[in-house]
Amino acid sequence: MEELFKEYEDKIPAILLEELKSSIDKKTTKTQLKKMLEALYEEYLESMVEPGESVGIISAESIGEPSTQMTLNTFHFAGVAEMNVTMGLPRIIEILDARKNIKTPMMEVYLKEPYNKGKDIRKVAELIKETKMSDIIQEVSINILEATITVKLDRQKMKDLEVRDSSVKRAVEKQLKSGQVKIEGDEVLIKVKSKDDSLNDLYKLKEKMKSIYLKGVKGITQVLPVKRKDEFVIITAGSNLKDTFKLEFVDTERTTSNDIMEVYENLGIEAARAAIINEVYRVIESQGLNVDIRHIMLIADTMTASGSVKGITRYGVVSDKSSVLARASFETPIKHLINASLVGETDPLNSVIENVMLNQPIPVGTGLPGLITKVKK
Repeated sequence: MEELFKEYEDKIPAILLEELKSSIDKKTTKTQLKKMLEALYEEYLESMVEPGESVGIISAESIGEPSTQMTLNTFHFAGVAEMNVTMGLPRIIEILDARKNIKTPMMEVYLKEPYNKGKDIRKVAELIKETKMSDIIQEVSINILEATITVKLDRQKMKDLEVRDSSVKRAVEKQLKSGQVKIEGDEVLIKVKSKDDSLNDLYKLKEKMKSIYLKGVKGITQVLPVKRKDEFVIITAGSNLKDTFKLEFVDTERTTSNDIMEVYENLGIEAARAAIINEVYRVIESQGLNVDIRHIMLIADTMTASGSVKGITRYGVVSDKSSVLARASFETPIKHLINASLVGETDPLNSVIENVMLNQPIPVGTGLPGLITKVKK
């Protein structure tokens, strides 16, 4: 039996052979298995794309048509302030444009044992969340005559968030270029060195006080522990893969972000390709629509084929096209035509759009092969 499977190893994908292996009966004879493999091989060849097939147009139609039925909604997590997820058409546009700054960056942080079973889950979530001075401040007052700022601390919140006086003092001193910082009881006294500093500077410093970073992962504004099947996952508002991976209780192999560019910068182009496929598929699925994953894979391949993530825009994949006319047909035609004529660029006319523009047969389907004949001299 095994030698029969080996015979077809180069002809049929391994995943299909494995599926057949697991589903055959023990009573199956060699002749029956040979017939099954032959039928599978024929079916596989039938499913392959013919040379010259317009796969791009089919993918564009398959994703474009259901996208028109999408709603423009934003999903909100109940009970958590500032925690929204962009869904539907705006999210699809965001992914396919490969935007650097997305509306609602999020992470799904998977944990190592025993934390993924619920041990200290609230504490772990708080360790991930960014803590700023504004989280532990009750009030801030200014003494204009003395040129001092007094910050009243909330001791209960400091205890809950495990923030010490020493770390508060260190963080304030780092922000303050010159001056003194003292902690007396529940108050932080900040004395600016020179009284010549304008009132405006004092007010600026007062506002700066609130945004001073104390602990946690920068950029993570909200955390939400969620139970998935038999383990806990922490969903975050805000994304920072690099710093999250440094935490010892985080399972780095499964933790993901919905920010494609951040995934590319931290984990490379293959991970970015997988992220594009997963994110687009998730949006389409959440809308109750059905698109074959191979169309999404083709788009992800187009966006990442150059080795970096490029959006389906005039600055992205369109700018990489070798054809001047193809670039001009997308957007800003005059600019492309002038630039091409300045450097004497030639157009090989080996794609669809430029041949349509010139009323010539397109190199697709029956237009793909060309006849070669010897000309009599």
